[in-house]
Formats: sequence, structure tokens, C-alpha cells
Amino acid sequence: MNLKSILEAGDLKGKRVLVRVDWSVPTQGNEVINDYQIQKSLPTIEYLQKAGAKITLISHAERDRDSLEPIYKYVKAFIPQLTYVKPSDLVLLENLRQNTGERDNNNAFAKKLAHLGDVFVNEAFSVSHREHASIVGLPKLLPSFIGLQFALEIKKLSKAFYPKKPFLFIIGGAKFDTKLPLLKKFIAIADHIFVGGALANNFFKEQGVDIDNSLVSEGDFGLRALLKTGKIILPEDTIIKDGKILDAGPRSIENLKPIISASKLVLWNGPLGSYENGYKVATLALAKMISEFKGESIVGGGDTIAAITELNILDKFSFVSIGGGAMLDFLATGTLPGIEALNHQQF
Repeated sequence: MNLKSILEAGDLKGKRVLVRVDWSVPTQGNEVINDYQIQKSLPTIEYLQKAGAKITLISHAERDRDSLEPIYKYVKAFIPQLTYVKPSDLVLLENLRQNTGERDNNNAFAKKLAHLGDVFVNEAFSVSHREHASIVGLPKLLPSFIGLQFALEIKKLSKAFYPKKPFLFIIGGAKFDTKLPLLKKFIAIADHIFVGGALANNFFKEQGVDIDNSLVSEGDFGLRALLKTGKIILPEDTIIKDGKILDAGPRSIENLKPIISASKLVLWNGPLGSYENGYKVATLALAKMISEFKGESIVGGGDTIAAITELNILDKFSFVSIGGGAMLDFLATGTLPGIEALNHQQF
């Protein structure tokens, strides 16, 4: 990779630096529920401030129509000099996605953004799987660098490509089409792959288990070949309600304990149950178990981070990625559209 971090940007004193952050954090009313992504972008902002740069922060919000004003008010409590829309040496602009040019990767919109800076910094790893104007358009128009967290994401997640052995990969969630490339890639790399969440239902169905009304993804995913490797581990017991499998059972978690203990690296993405509907027990139990594990642990995904945050054990893992879909795509392909755009810039 030919990526340059802001540490290689040279003298930034007086320069206008356009920084793409991902502050699309979950809110309830106007209250921020989880500020992990915000906190992880702060070292880059602090570095640029110390370098004497004039900083313009750009981000999207959780929903395209939402304003970033509640996020601004939250962040201003610990960055008092931050302004909102009003020009200053540290300003946050309005939600990028209120302009359709962002999602459309519109060149005119990218040029409009580029006029705001002399230099571009991508500190939004978690959105860099999207071909949006602020991710892939700006590196064509400005000298571009990655932020400190972005560099860390690449460094830490890349450990899974040549892992310490034994290596356990735990994958949960519901979207089979987004997780299948990972399963196919890591079946050759991992010693064991534990499949939880609704993903496991497809495997159960392949084995001829009656899954009744449980959520499954339609399609032939070639699961028989994956099962034949002997590396796939499925929940041994499940929590069922109204004919639907909604969580892994206690025996499944207990049986994971010796496999986790024997591993040198555990990589985990995705909940083991219907997390958004309150089926959290297995996910929380797994989070606690991995947090007490002595080897290296790399975890990520929205619900995974929510579970870790709920238990207040964020600092107990070797690395917690800010990426959900971006983490999955990077692990599956070793790159992202945002990385490719930075790799091929002409500056």
C-alpha cells in the first residue's frame, strides 16, 4: 500500500486541512448514546491543531436528513473552540448526505468540498467502503493522507491475514451475503470459525435441522463445502421463541471457552443473537469471555461495540475497530474504495 499518514504530511502550519470524520454516532433524542467513533478521531484533530493547521471537519449523520448540530453540541463540551458551520480554525460543517452529491459521488460536489482545503485527511475508516464524494472524490482533487486511527485500523486488522496460531474467527449477525466472502476467505486461514446469529440458521438448514420460522438468507451459498472442512462450529443449543431461533444458548458459550483459551488470536465481528430485539445474553457473555482472554483479541461491528460499551470493557481488548461494514470488506479483500482512491492519487 502506498498510503501516507498525516505524520508524513510535512509542514501544516497555516494550511487548511479538510478532515473526513465519521461522527454518525447513535443518538436518542439529542443525546449521544455511544461516542466511540468520535473519541477515536480526536488524536488526529489534536495532532493537526498542534501542527498549526486550520481544520474543517466533514461528516455524515445516521440519517441523511439529520442535522449534525446535536453532535456538535456534544463534542463542544470537550473541544470548546469547535464552531458549527461558522468559519473558524476548527469548524464542523453540516451533514454531507443532506446533499445528494455525496452518495452519488458527484464530481461537482467533490470540487465544492475541495475548495475548503489545501490538504485532505481521511479519518473515516468506517465509511471507506462507500464510493462517496468525500471518500473517493476528494483524493483526486487534493493531496491526501490517512488519519492516525485509519492507519491503526489497517495495521491491526491486517494481523488477521497472517495470524498467530491457533486462530479463532467468530462471526455473527444476519446478512449472509456480506459475511460469505469472509467465511470463504478465512476457512483457509482460521483454525476454527464459530458462526452465530442468524448466519448459523443457514448452516442448520443445510444440515437438515428444522429451523421453523427462523430468519434465513435465500440462496445457495455452498455451505456444504464449508462444513466439510471441519472448521465450522455452530451453536449447540439455542434460545427459541415463536418458532424463531433468537440467540445462542449457554452451553454454546461454555463450549467456546476452551477454544478461546487455547487460541493466540481471536477475531470477532457481529452479535450471536437478535441483539436489536433484546436478545443480548450470549453476545454479552462472549464479550466478557474474550475480554478476559490472555491472547490477542480484535473485535468490531456496531452491535459488538454496543455490547462491549454496555459492559464498560472497551479497554480489555487488544483492538476494537470502528468499522462495521468497512471492517468486513477490508478483511475480505484487503482494501477498500477509500484506500484505493488514496493509493492512486496523482499528488
